[in-house]
Amino acid sequence: MTELTKEQQTELEAAAFRRLVEHLRQRTDVQNIDLMNLAGFCRNCLSNWYRDAAADAGLDISKDASREVVYGMPYEDWKNLHQGQADDAQKAAFEINKPPHG
Repeated sequence: MTELTKEQQTELEAAAFRRLVEHLRQRTDVQNIDLMNLAGFCRNCLSNWYRDAAADAGLDISKDASREVVYGMPYEDWKNLHQGQADDAQKAAFEINKPPHG
């Protein structure tokens, strides 16, 4: 593998993050509970990690602002447009698979 500078590594990681966010914005059919059940994280987790990174850098970004970065719109708008009601099977799987912080 090519040796990367720290700057190149950061640029590639940022590009991968942007691509993941764009993919999640396009896949509105995939519910957060499904992501949690299959992958152990969801859009909200990603927005929390973004906010944590900002805090580590000494930046104050609100929960709403970090969610808008991930969702591409205010969270409440996304929920109203795309979030369905979780069924009993999804809820049961979540209880089994939820991470300790969930």
